[in-house]
Amino acid sequence: MESIGTQVQDLILVINKADRTSDPERAAAVKFTREILEKRLHRPMGEVFEVSAAERMENLGPLRDWKKLLASLHHLVDDSGKNLVRAACDRGLQRLSEQLLAIISEDRDALQRPIEESERRIQLMKETISEAERSMHELDYLFMAEQHWISDLFGDRHKQFFASAWTESEAQFNKDLQSVALGFGPSYRRRVMHLAQEISRRKVMPWLKPEQEEGEHQYRTVALRFVEMGNSFLKKLAAAGLSELTRMPHALDPEKGFRVRSRFIFEDFIGTAQPPSPLRWLADIFLPLVGGRKVITNEAREFLRHLLEVNSARVQNDVLNRIQDSRGRLEAEIRKLLHEISRIAEQALDRARKVKEEGAPAVQSAVERLDRLERDVSSLV
Repeated sequence: MESIGTQVQDLILVINKADRTSDPERAAAVKFTREILEKRLHRPMGEVFEVSAAERMENLGPLRDWKKLLASLHHLVDDSGKNLVRAACDRGLQRLSEQLLAIISEDRDALQRPIEESERRIQLMKETISEAERSMHELDYLFMAEQHWISDLFGDRHKQFFASAWTESEAQFNKDLQSVALGFGPSYRRRVMHLAQEISRRKVMPWLKPEQEEGEHQYRTVALRFVEMGNSFLKKLAAAGLSELTRMPHALDPEKGFRVRSRFIFEDFIGTAQPPSPLRWLADIFLPLVGGRKVITNEAREFLRHLLEVNSARVQNDVLNRIQDSRGRLEAEIRKLLHEISRIAEQALDRARKVKEEGAPAVQSAVERLDRLERDVSSLV
């Protein structure tokens, strides 16, 4: 809930099996759920719906909160979907309006200044962009060195985590093993393997958050150089008399965090926990009969170690990949920003040449048209 709740706007909380619990038990469960989630998510929780899926499948018993749950789901579909679309439209309109206003401004200036001056400005832009490309290429080499250092840093953090996590997890496994029911061999294997999965998950999942926070800190440190470089070239364009172009898009803001979401999924290794082999199934039947239950237990203990090792490494890889992907997206944004400025100016010059060939009246008419368009775009926004 904590990992999901921080990434979504709406949460619908449902307590099932209401037919199997008393009113005081459900009240205690709701109170506990709300307190824990509000503490962990730092946000107020809405109503907690109490339902019984079994009663509804059989169409028996009271409706409880079923109608209110359905109403919330319909509201989520109707309103939240519209809000998401509306927010996306607003962002798109803002970006498009910035683009249009920059194009209109450059077209008008290209009509009003000498062709030679526009050519000089474009040449200056190309030189500045080429300089930026070279600088970014040099930064790539610096980033490779930084990436090696970050990889070593997280490698050390992984070793420290695994050493302590394995010691604590093994002790917990040995303790909880005492309460695992013996019974049928294959069933016993499933129970002890499930125990290994639960212990490893409880250890790895909380570690994901501090690792992501440290990864974002390292990413912001590296990305700061790219942001500073991009803004410095925007300032050069402004200092060269191209200030009106720097408004589209806005100057780069410092990076606040990763640009890509986590793709980490805890690997349970179901095939190992519940092997499909009929030979293994037969062996598990006879092992307890000959006092070999310890073989299953030892395999579960090794399975626990494997789960910890693999999933903690997957956490590290997820963080490192997010650093790499986020940095790549930032670099692509800077390149797009600089090239977009040059493209607008070149297209404006081409249009200005054609209009000026038709004479002064055509130029005046084109300028008036651009003024009207600018007012329309500003009014629309």
